[in-house]
Amino acid sequence: MKNLIIKKWIEPYKLLETVKNYCDFIDLTFDGMNKIVQKNKMFSALEKDDKSFSLYMKNVNKFYIFTPNNEFDLLAKLIEIFGFEPEDYEINENSEDAISLVDMGKSEASFLNIN
Repeated sequence: MKNLIIKKWIEPYKLLETVKNYCDFIDLTFDGMNKIVQKNKMFSALEKDDKSFSLYMKNVNKFYIFTPNNEFDLLAKLIEIFGFEPEDYEINENSEDAISLVDMGKSEASFLNIN
């Protein structure tokens, strides 16, 4: 699973609203008691639809699951709108690491299962 990790600070809701313009979405809210259950639901949803991707942000207790309305290049759109440079993000294959980097405060957000 290819993941996009955002290292540059960005207003979480500006990021969310930007992606919502191009996708349908649902969110899975969690707390300390049900985070693992909601995370597993998120991964299950991504497995069912390979066009879907998820967003997990620092200090927001939700997993957002997006389904693009049309062809959508997430990274190209983020670069266009937010002016990201290569040092502002990284791509990795380990979803658990992508989530952990957000939890540890080493990244601002992670998009999981990007195409």
